[in-house]
Amino acid sequence: METRIKICCIHDIREAETAMRYGASAIGLVAAMPSGPGPIPDELIRQIAATTPPPIATFLLTSRTSVREIIEHHRLTHTNTIQIVDALSEGTYAELKSALPGVKIVQVVHVLREESVEEAVRISRSVDAILLDSGNPNLRVKELGGTGRVHNWQLSRRIREQASCPVFLAGGLKPENVKEAIETVEPFAVDVCSGVRTNGLLDAEKLGRFISEVRAADRTIH
Repeated sequence: METRIKICCIHDIREAETAMRYGASAIGLVAAMPSGPGPIPDELIRQIAATTPPPIATFLLTSRTSVREIIEHHRLTHTNTIQIVDALSEGTYAELKSALPGVKIVQVVHVLREESVEEAVRISRSVDAILLDSGNPNLRVKELGGTGRVHNWQLSRRIREQASCPVFLAGGLKPENVKEAIETVEPFAVDVCSGVRTNGLLDAEKLGRFISEVRAADRTIH
């Protein structure tokens, strides 16, 4: 099975088209965040989602943490997937799925320490996928993604082995390390932002190399 590729921090329709042309199966559209790169207005997220053909997954990255606010946010953007980048503070995943049938729910788990394994495995029973990233929601100004840092892939592998749903791997991935990351973790999908950008813009040459390395890893594994 080929590793899926999600290109995150998409800025506009042109970047979305480039990502799809190079083989991305999902694009990430970052809404307002306390920190990190790539946020765009909700109206632009809605425009990009509306012009993205199926079967490409359009991910709304939301930092809202109550089910009510997440539902409201989705109704402004109409993506087919919601990526929750912080822990739920109010409501349940079951309530969210009931309110938004047909919309996939992906929960980010920031892999900080040993306890992250138990957290991720528990959450995996309630969502459509989990995404393992390298932020730190415990800081005064929360880091909820886009850090460019790699986390402990051995912990990520243990999560992938025990999880009840597909696992996306993010955090500091780039053409130079994505093959090793896939061979170590064997995720369902990889997620990249800064690793395929130059001066903040999507770089077709880096993107091409990244995808070539993903496919090389697939050949090694399968």
